[in-house]
Amino acid sequence: MRWKQFFTPVRSFDASEAKNYMNHTAGDAFTLLDVRQPAEYESEHLPGAKLIPLPELGGRVPELDAEKPTIVYCAIGGRSRVASQVLAAKGFREVFNLTGGIKAWNSGKAVGPQDLGLDLFSGKEAPEETLVVAYALEEGLFEFYQSMVPKVTNENARRLFGQLAAIEVKHQDRIFNEYIKMTGAAVSREDFAQKTVTPAMEGGLTTAEYLNRYQPDLEKATDVVSLAMAIEAQALDLYQRAAGEAKTAESKTVLMHVAGEERAHLEQLGELFGKL
Repeated sequence: MRWKQFFTPVRSFDASEAKNYMNHTAGDAFTLLDVRQPAEYESEHLPGAKLIPLPELGGRVPELDAEKPTIVYCAIGGRSRVASQVLAAKGFREVFNLTGGIKAWNSGKAVGPQDLGLDLFSGKEAPEETLVVAYALEEGLFEFYQSMVPKVTNENARRLFGQLAAIEVKHQDRIFNEYIKMTGAAVSREDFAQKTVTPAMEGGLTTAEYLNRYQPDLEKATDVVSLAMAIEAQALDLYQRAAGEAKTAESKTVLMHVAGEERAHLEQLGELFGKL
């Protein structure tokens, strides 16, 4: 009887438990499922979430891996509980309902439609080509942070922008080293940088779009770090969505590795915010 599926017990995560789980689990080792409507997803969503609205879930269950742990969320936890029970009744190994939904999530969130920024990745790139695109995205963010340094008068905020730019350089260092390791090419950093596409802001939005959306006070350190966290959440979301579209296992692995770097960077920014 179908009604039995709505009484199938499922486990729950609160926002803190879910964040801890995701921070310590590889992004491709679990599924983060958003069961809200497309307009809700576009307004804000958790980075890396796959959107399947609850009314469509029954017919789209085959798109999900029943062997992977699945974290399900909606706005406040009602629709996601129903969806979790549906998945559990269909034999999914581990299903967790996010209690409180996205409204209880006070960490980094992403915005925009499911295809935002994916024009940067065709899905058919060789793994080393994926690294070239990732390097260009980091360059875009580096240039943004650098451009902010002379525009602010608050010394603390200026110092923070400089620190954030330096972090992006370190991330580029790791991408470049991974490229050399992968290809064995004897190429200088300068020559490699010339291979990259025109620098683009991480996450698929332009500088103006980020500033217009979040309206930060660039003289306040807390607003500077909050903006950085928003951009990094957007980047994490883009890399994980791109990994889902990758046509080869090698490219998927590269994208998930870069996404893991972004997740760690986001966590570092959270720690920095807590010290302000």
